[in-house]
Amino acid sequence: MKSREHGWWRAPGGSLALYAFIGTGAAIGGVARMLVSLAALEWSAGGFPWGTLCVNVVGSFVIGFYATLTEPGGRFKAGDGARHFVTTGLCGGFTTFSVFSLESVQYLAAAQYGMAALYIGVSIATWLGAAWLGIAAASRLNRLGGGVPLSREMERVDDNRVA
Repeated sequence: MKSREHGWWRAPGGSLALYAFIGTGAAIGGVARMLVSLAALEWSAGGFPWGTLCVNVVGSFVIGFYATLTEPGGRFKAGDGARHFVTTGLCGGFTTFSVFSLESVQYLAAAQYGMAALYIGVSIATWLGAAWLGIAAASRLNRLGGGVPLSREMERVDDNRVA
């Protein structure tokens, strides 16, 4: 039983370094989210949670783009650490479903049903649209150059420099 040999907190094939990648990404993403939210408060008149909407849209695009670009057969090869750093850590720390839920319930509790419906509808549509756009853009990049992954091209360049 592998999980007993390594402890339940270690995923099969995982390591403490993987948790460090995720934690570092989450810290960077969380601080970036706070900065975006503060900027949104500064630039908007208030009343609508632009900061939360913005981070969730950007995070949805980034995770769709990066996951597609680094998937098997994608343009770039990324190890588990890099993939978890970006997807679980950075995007997970940057985006916030919990704040979205809180803000939505606060609109409902204040009997602002129209604002709640607008916020929920706009959020879901823009998140899904952004993820789709990220996937579509990365899929297009994956197909460029005759299907030869750019990472292999970079390896060839490095090999030529050594030779």
